[in-house]
Amino acid sequence: MTLFYDFSQERAFRCETAQCRAAKKERRVAAKILVADDNPAMREAIVRFVEAEGYVALAARNGREALNLALAELPDLVLLDVTMPDYDGYEVCRRLKADPRTALIPVTMLTVLDAPEHRWRGIEAGADDFLTKPFDERLLRARIQSQLRTKRLTDQLERTESVIFALALAVEAKDMYTEGHLWRLAYYGEQLATAAGLGHDVRRAVWQGGLLHDIGKIGVADSILRKPAPLTPEEYAQIKQHPECGARIIAPMRFARDVAPIIRGHHEHWDGSGYPYGLRGEEIPIGARIIAIVDAYDAMTTDRPYRKALSPERAVQRLRARCGIQWDPSLTALFIMLIEQKRLIVPNDAGVTHHIPVV
Repeated sequence: MTLFYDFSQERAFRCETAQCRAAKKERRVAAKILVADDNPAMREAIVRFVEAEGYVALAARNGREALNLALAELPDLVLLDVTMPDYDGYEVCRRLKADPRTALIPVTMLTVLDAPEHRWRGIEAGADDFLTKPFDERLLRARIQSQLRTKRLTDQLERTESVIFALALAVEAKDMYTEGHLWRLAYYGEQLATAAGLGHDVRRAVWQGGLLHDIGKIGVADSILRKPAPLTPEEYAQIKQHPECGARIIAPMRFARDVAPIIRGHHEHWDGSGYPYGLRGEEIPIGARIIAIVDAYDAMTTDRPYRKALSPERAVQRLRARCGIQWDPSLTALFIMLIEQKRLIVPNDAGVTHHIPVV
């Protein structure tokens, strides 16, 4: 059985070109590549090739082993045969892409089935690339390098995004009265979005928007944020800049398209009297409308420099009084129903950081 086309007449699985030697020298930490194939000869051939290229190879004999290894080792790339026992390659790919721990790991499907419908099935399952057996080793090498470059860029973005979320928490820490505010908003917002029947992507954006909605306050003086007296017009003008500032801060992030409108619009009012753009009604993005409601409720029910916390009952009265003026009437009524029916889950300080948001 032919495993690789050998156009160079070199011994299979050897990497002797100057380009490969330079690539090996540049690798500071060997990437982990999971090879999943139920054909022993093919699996061992690919494993030897991967190891000869300077990577760490992980081998799986079937779909179940591939899933278990992927979750245990979190490889940098998965080379996944389509036809395997237990779970086929499509199902393994689908499960990897549905799990937040493995969703961003590139998956290359390996197949002798070159018909368009098989590629469509792979695309629907979330596959990032396809290779048809038997392989040209030069093509396999190039595809591996390309997918690993993508993974490195993804990892760098994830680290940057982690810094952004840490920055948001640092802003919160500047004010003792808002401790836990961001996590509660993420929780409350996600629950309201779920109750409203909103889809996966909107719920995830609302969660992220709850954590990041006030990140623009990094540019507001502490003396203003902590002031126990009413703000002057000049101080209030500075406060009003934070939604737009926050949207600019997260602009380079992958999630900015969905989350920036929430950050920018969470101080808009249903009647058009809010800021920064005076949007009204459904001109305001639905995620921003949700965060506006839960932000107001959390502010009412926690101590602030200028007043003590209100009871949930009193906060509900205020929500009703401004319903249809400041906040979306339908979403406000739904949120009040969650509160009154005791369905609103209030996160506790001990467990809040362990919550896994919707993905």
